[in-house]
Amino acid sequence: MPTFEEHRGLLMSVAYRILGSVTDAEDVVQEAWLRWSGADRADIADPKAYLVTVTSRLAIDRLRQAKTRRESYVGPWLPEPISTGPDAAEHAELADSVELALLVVLETLTPLERAVFVLREAFDLPFAEIAEIVGRSEPAVRQLARRARDHVRERRPRYDVDRDERRRITERFFDAAMEGDLDGLISLLSDQVAMVSDGGGKAKAALRVITGSGNVSRFLLSIKTPANIARFMASVGQAAGAEVSYDIQAINGAPALVMSAGGRVVGVLSLVVVDGRIETIYVMANPDKLAHLSPAV
Repeated sequence: MPTFEEHRGLLMSVAYRILGSVTDAEDVVQEAWLRWSGADRADIADPKAYLVTVTSRLAIDRLRQAKTRRESYVGPWLPEPISTGPDAAEHAELADSVELALLVVLETLTPLERAVFVLREAFDLPFAEIAEIVGRSEPAVRQLARRARDHVRERRPRYDVDRDERRRITERFFDAAMEGDLDGLISLLSDQVAMVSDGGGKAKAALRVITGSGNVSRFLLSIKTPANIARFMASVGQAAGAEVSYDIQAINGAPALVMSAGGRVVGVLSLVVVDGRIETIYVMANPDKLAHLSPAV
């Protein structure tokens, strides 16, 4: 199906941003393909618009189901990380729309608000087209978009550093941790820093968000280094004894520390930097959410 394959990347982009899950997005795109393969093409004037509409509606339905499952998730739920590659800066707007911090905020929207926000803010679709996709009037869609935008603006971290600076701070964090330099680590943390760990009950992780520089620094002191974090994750993930490797990769449009053992990724650590200090530390360790990532080399 050449036409479908031509738009597959776009459909995955739409589905992932609405769902925050690579696995669910892949399922949605597969279902869209089944719908496409069984459709009467003579009735489809604009294949791209048709496929985006089908994918968006399927994603909204899947998100409604997923929200129920996520209510019983073990510990904090974080989006599945995706590799955005070294050329993310060339697509800055789309890279920004997959930032982990933004996706976390989008989790607090209703499925309909999230879909409208994504289609408008990330893909700049006209309100009339979005209204057709979600089955609402155009004035209602404009209201949904305004409410979602205001909600995101209030809760989204305010970035004031570019990606190069964020990479440098990530490297400093990594170096300080590897050297056991607790003072160096603490100097990088904001007073209100929060550490959010997602193990999903399948990897060792804090079941609650750790907040405050004192609490986070004590946690870091107990772990001491990313090496220990990775080794521990590896043992939990049944890769005990495997050599641990790490590198900094572009994950969700920003530099992140990727930890690997036994030929697979066992952890991703991503930092949110505000005013030159680390405001949030995201630690993703659920193996189900990491299987699609390339191991550190």
